[in-house]
Amino acid sequence: MDIKELTQKMNAFVESKGWYAADSKRPQTPKNLSISLALETAEILEHFQWREEVTDKDELASELADVTLYLLQLASVTGIDLEQAVLKKLEVNQSREWDMDESKVKSRKSGDL
Repeated sequence: MDIKELTQKMNAFVESKGWYAADSKRPQTPKNLSISLALETAEILEHFQWREEVTDKDELASELADVTLYLLQLASVTGIDLEQAVLKKLEVNQSREWDMDESKVKSRKSGDL
């Protein structure tokens, strides 16, 4: 299954719950989805708080799935082709260098991988 198929399944699920409806108690706006994405990402961190190893792989997998679903939905509602965005970012990152002496770095965009 590819990103487009996962996005279609996610959209079908959200639609079936009525969350795309104008009167939904869970409006699927970019802001709300971004907040939900950040909250779910924080739940991944809980799996590593005070430890280095995964203790419950199934629970971690569930949290990773939550993050993926919110990411797919955020891309969908904002009209971003996530597959193309990832490929473009990989191409940009291919030409970048990391672990360089800080004095040799002329410019750096914060937040980029």
